[in-house]
Amino acid sequence: MIAHDLFEIGVALAVLLALAVPLGAWMAHVYEAPALWGERVLYAAAGVRTDEDMDWKRYAAAVLLFNLVGTLVVYALQRAQGWLPLNPAALGAVTPEVAFNTATSFATNTNWQAYGGETTMSYLTQMLALTVQNFVSAATGMAVLVALVRGFVRRQANGLGSFWVDVTRSVLYILLPLSVLLALALVSQGVVQTFGSYVTAHTLAGADQVIAVGPAASQIAIKQLGTNGGGFFNVNSAHPFENPTALSNFLELEAILLISAALCFSFGKLVGDVRQGRALLGAMLLLLVPLLLLCTAAEQAGNPILSHLGADQAWSTLQPGGNMEGKEARFGIAASTIWAAYTTAASNGSVNAMLDSFTPLGGFVPMWLIQFGEVVFGGVGSGLYGMLVFAVVAVFLAGLMVGRTPEYLGKKIESYEVKMCSLAILVPCASVLVATAVAVLVPAGTATLGNPGPHGFSEILYAYSSSSNNNGSAFGGITVSGPFYTTTQGLTMLIGRYWIIVPVLAMAGSLAKKKYVPPSTGTLPTHTPLFVVLLSATVVLVGALTYVPALCLGPIVEHLQRHGGG
Repeated sequence: MIAHDLFEIGVALAVLLALAVPLGAWMAHVYEAPALWGERVLYAAAGVRTDEDMDWKRYAAAVLLFNLVGTLVVYALQRAQGWLPLNPAALGAVTPEVAFNTATSFATNTNWQAYGGETTMSYLTQMLALTVQNFVSAATGMAVLVALVRGFVRRQANGLGSFWVDVTRSVLYILLPLSVLLALALVSQGVVQTFGSYVTAHTLAGADQVIAVGPAASQIAIKQLGTNGGGFFNVNSAHPFENPTALSNFLELEAILLISAALCFSFGKLVGDVRQGRALLGAMLLLLVPLLLLCTAAEQAGNPILSHLGADQAWSTLQPGGNMEGKEARFGIAASTIWAAYTTAASNGSVNAMLDSFTPLGGFVPMWLIQFGEVVFGGVGSGLYGMLVFAVVAVFLAGLMVGRTPEYLGKKIESYEVKMCSLAILVPCASVLVATAVAVLVPAGTATLGNPGPHGFSEILYAYSSSSNNNGSAFGGITVSGPFYTTTQGLTMLIGRYWIIVPVLAMAGSLAKKKYVPPSTGTLPTHTPLFVVLLSATVVLVGALTYVPALCLGPIVEHLQRHGGG
């Protein structure tokens, strides 16, 4: 690793934290402030009461119903797009299995893409189906987080607030303004935003080349800010029309983690103790930074198989210039590895390089970040409530060590909360491993592999890790548009999203009913460096116990093979 890489990493993190502090304060204000006049008009038109206080079951039912309707609408628009306007390329209906996969993908904030955007989706489908879902799926995660926070803050209460109010405020006051600002900045850098037809260019060789364009900037802004990640074009943020300059790359990169990082500061303000939010942010950084450095170092070291004999007749272990395979020359290694770590830490899934071309250790990092459960920043809202699930588990483990009932933010953690946390953590993990096992055993799962051996296994493991944890990125090298992968991945996306949301809301409802317990001499402080380390260790321990055996069959054994280990 060179000094330039460290400088890029340092600047990216410093700018992120500088922007997150004021944004976090603003978002805390948004969820606490009374409804404005324009907001009340929307509620009145929709028949929503601003004073409605849903219990956890009604809140969960509203979440599931809202997402079900969104899924059905996205599916229908894809199937009917051949007869709908704003389709200058005259694209036909999306096949049923891909339409199902895409509808579940965008509703669950996964944005896994089993299609090429410019060759499959019309402008109307991209805007009305996919971009709209980018907003509301992100807002759903933020609303569930706010409900969980109320569970910690409220005392002997039944309600968690109104889902309809929370999701509306998330879109109106946070996601929409930020997306407009980012979209304008991206257009200034050359990102396309047009309803015009595809352009035909005449090449120097005398052939005609069709160049896809479209209303891309508006979708790219929310795909980054909402940790959605679905690209307007097939190669995502490696496409020059999605990400043309170094500045656009930096803006899109910062947008990936911006809201998730800011929500840590919002959490501290909402619970009345800013130290709590800083502790959660510290745990996220403690997990992210070492893995980011490992990924960058692995890519700078390059592929040992490409070692060369130097003038002194000694074999060099470094690939000259590092591993640039699959990376944009205009971005280089550091900008590619920072993006890879950010996008998989944040359940964003957008890419500006081909992860399948990373070295085994370089590819191991984004895969393991996903397998942590997308809690190292994670999706907007979903990452923080996932980290809070681990915080409850960490407090419970600490309580077992000292022999007293654990407490977190003044609420006793009892068997019900631990059971809900266990469901939220273990079921999505099981869906990854079970689906991977099925895929490697049946012909339909292995028939479309692009690589044999450990790397082929890594491609399958990564695909299901990404879908179940609602990330959306892929190693590539595997064709996933057939019925087997579109169906099984659609199911794992649903499990990974809603099997966490429902237990989290159930835990929130239980916590809201509890009395506040003042801290005592036996209470574990949850804002100290000790708790940051304990929380980080809990996340790593669960990830290691769950996935290390599978990782040993994929990237780890591939790394050993490349270094002469067999």
